[in-house]
Amino acid sequence: MRTAVAVVVFAVLALAAFAGMTDGFRVVTSDSARRLAAVERPVAVADAALVDASGGVRALHANLADDGRIAIVDFIYTRCDSICTVLGNEFQQLQREIVAQGLQDRVRLLTISFDPAHDDPATLAGYAKRMTADPALWRFATAADPDELAPLLASFGIVVIPDGIGGYVHNAALHVVTAGGRLVRIHDLGNFRQALYDAAGLAGGARG
Repeated sequence: MRTAVAVVVFAVLALAAFAGMTDGFRVVTSDSARRLAAVERPVAVADAALVDASGGVRALHANLADDGRIAIVDFIYTRCDSICTVLGNEFQQLQREIVAQGLQDRVRLLTISFDPAHDDPATLAGYAKRMTADPALWRFATAADPDELAPLLASFGIVVIPDGIGGYVHNAALHVVTAGGRLVRIHDLGNFRQALYDAAGLAGGARG
């Protein structure tokens, strides 16, 4: 009898835990949960001082607010030759689409490196040049204070794990962030057109 009760209790606890992880069973992965949460419950991303490719240092929230445009944000490290290459290609396409659709005054791109030990301003500038990035549309930065990096990544739902050979394993997405610093949409790789559509719509609605 005790064994049966224990099994039932364990099953109930496991079911409750799974329900929590899947946002009431509406999604089955944590990535899907954070995408749903961004739409239903946008929250301010963590603030952090960022150093850009020119060596200037500015807090993320101040940068977003002063610029006023909706930002599409991704996270990379410049030595990456796998998923970061895909992100770079999609941001290059986004840059072209922003210009083609005349959205330069409403939408911009921000790439943040989570590898400040290697991605100093000179490295970021070289990477931006390789990406043919227009600095008026697409900026590159990294954390000025490594201690601020973990909360920043966590607020975006980015997980970064050293791979043991000098690089990192990490997830990737396109994050739509308002000038008020709120994460309002998260899109998978391959959905850059939808990300731009959402960003342009939010810019038009002046949502903070």
